[in-house]
Amino acid sequence: MTHRTRRVLLPPPLALVGALGLLSGPGPAPVLATGTGADPGARAALAEARTAARLEEVRRDPGRLRDFLRRLPKGGDLHHHLGGAVPTESLIRLAAEDGLCVVARTLTAVRPPCGPGARPAADARTDAVFRTALLRAWSMEGFPPGRPGHDHFFATFGRFAEVIRRHRGRQLAEVADSVARQHQFHLETMVTPVEDAARGLAAATGWDPDPARLHRALLAGGRLDRLVAAARAEADAADAGFRTASRCGTPRPAPGCRLVVRRISHAHRNSPPEVVFTQLALGMRLASRDPRFVAVNLVEPEDGAVALRDYRLHMRMVAHLRRAYPRARVTLHAGELRPGLVKPADLAFHIGEAVEVAGAGRIGHGVDLVHEDGWRGLLRTMARREVAVEVPLTSNAQVLGVTGADHPFPVYRAHGVPVVLATDDPGVSRTDAGHEYARAATVHGLGYRELRDLARASLEYAFLPGRSLWRGNPTAHGYRPVPECAAAPPGHASPGAACRRLLAAGAKAAVQWRQEVAFARFERRHGG
Repeated sequence: MTHRTRRVLLPPPLALVGALGLLSGPGPAPVLATGTGADPGARAALAEARTAARLEEVRRDPGRLRDFLRRLPKGGDLHHHLGGAVPTESLIRLAAEDGLCVVARTLTAVRPPCGPGARPAADARTDAVFRTALLRAWSMEGFPPGRPGHDHFFATFGRFAEVIRRHRGRQLAEVADSVARQHQFHLETMVTPVEDAARGLAAATGWDPDPARLHRALLAGGRLDRLVAAARAEADAADAGFRTASRCGTPRPAPGCRLVVRRISHAHRNSPPEVVFTQLALGMRLASRDPRFVAVNLVEPEDGAVALRDYRLHMRMVAHLRRAYPRARVTLHAGELRPGLVKPADLAFHIGEAVEVAGAGRIGHGVDLVHEDGWRGLLRTMARREVAVEVPLTSNAQVLGVTGADHPFPVYRAHGVPVVLATDDPGVSRTDAGHEYARAATVHGLGYRELRDLARASLEYAFLPGRSLWRGNPTAHGYRPVPECAAAPPGHASPGAACRRLLAAGAKAAVQWRQEVAFARFERRHGG
């Protein structure tokens, strides 16, 4: 039986627009489908079951599976580096437009003029061999599959660093479009605010092992606040460039204009301790004052000599600053390691310290889990506190050579720890969210309902303000709507008055509702 469907517009009030913080303004309101006749719950259950069967039907057909997962609503990307997300072809184009040069021996982009041993990046427009060499040097393109690419992966960033310092707005516009085209609604991307100025302040302040004294020294004379103002101005300029490049606010906006974008400030863990502390303090203060910035993280290879030496010191820094800035959130790269990469003692505590000492709300990678001291107890703690793990399956395979049964992805899930799929550096890895969901479906055998819950988790554990659409601990008890929105399956019918108030009150529930509307459409399309 078929039923006519009417569409109801839910106009976003100004409070909701402000809470969402869309780079482009409110845009069109989400469309809510509601039907007549059969009970919405029964229709939704039937469409869900048929969609799950459709996934099993296409599972062994790569082309049809890819199309299914590309169209699947996939929530948000919570572990994402803006600098590593720009497609390599775009980096080469930008380098050529800016007149940059490339050092022939290292294939590193540098400022002009092109001296001995360097050539214009623009040569890649006509020299196919040179262009291919850049693609391979600046990404994982052509890297032998099945071989850990740790050194090559991390080396790419230094080679194109001069390119990504420029045109941040254009880069964000291209990345946002690619995320939106993957049917995602939220992006938390990692950036380094005013890096040179932060390093300058760190050098002027120097190191003090007492974090309270060091923090006071940074604040003295308004120095850290001037850094915050500079970082906000830098973000303003990037946002303006984004809006222009994406035609936001015009009759023909790009897809990325409707994406909710937040920034995570990161510190470079292989830098001197005064630099790490200054970058963390800047990120925390930004997250307390500017809603575009939501959290801090630590980046660079976790197995670096300085990162290993100072790991526990960094965790204590974060713990101290969390007390000073309770509104700021923390997500930490932790456990991006494997046996043989570091000595066994360094596999035994990184995730635990990130959770227990630094108080991270999420961790990234978490690959060396079973080598941690007391890892089963750690899993219980993470499940109880709902500390989510950001899992970029492709990155873990490329960088560490860890995949399949060797990956702790199913272990986290089996112990009730929230898990979200992520892309990490999709430009470098030559991947996207659809590929990550395909890996989860094919390598780990997940079905439709499990993939849908992973997508829901990526919004449930996003650093967005406001109440959730889901009650309690959804990882442990399933995704059950809160009482205000429980009259019908979310997204399958127009919300009642109480549910509308919830959606208007905060960004999280509003974005989650958008995803549920998308799921309803997806299941009608694939489940008939």
